[in-house]
Amino acid sequence: MLFEDTYQTITAATEGLFKDKGSRFLSFAFPIFSDNDAKIYLTELRELHPKAVHHCYAYRLGTDRMSYRMSDDGEPSGTAGRPILNTLYSKNVTNILVVVVRYFGGTLLGVPGLINAYKLATEGALENAEIVTRHFFSVYNLSFSYIQMNDVMRIVKEMELPVSEQVFEMECQMNVEVRTTLTERFIDRCEKVEGLVVSLQS
Repeated sequence: MLFEDTYQTITAATEGLFKDKGSRFLSFAFPIFSDNDAKIYLTELRELHPKAVHHCYAYRLGTDRMSYRMSDDGEPSGTAGRPILNTLYSKNVTNILVVVVRYFGGTLLGVPGLINAYKLATEGALENAEIVTRHFFSVYNLSFSYIQMNDVMRIVKEMELPVSEQVFEMECQMNVEVRTTLTERFIDRCEKVEGLVVSLQS
């Protein structure tokens, strides 16, 4: 069973290809963390494929089914962006953008044909991807004196917190990643260490 701070995504960009009646559907999947990431990849693909007739896409962020964007980019309404998005839902992946670039082959595919093409093109890119389980987390800065080192390191080791930065001098600093579901426990333990200052990083 997946925890509420757990999600599945892809490790790296992948590609797929689907052909039907002369039309080529090139699919590209990217791991993303924000709307801006999606915009950057879309801009790059439009520059790489200026002669394509459509650049249809969908992306998801987080586990909320309301956090998504999609575009039919000139295809009949509901025939491109929605099938791409539905495939992301059915594969249970998020923090992901899939763009399907279509080169028209001269033959109309009709609504069912288009829905099928965009679905299968998306599946093609995902089949070539490595899907991993990741966790939502926040980064906390720990500020403490050297004599508190053992108490702080005990928390870090026992809770298995990844350390992203650390400075050990007379006054020490450490940035740690805390999974969302462990936040309350983490704060509770830190409050028991006298002189330890904890701040959430933006």
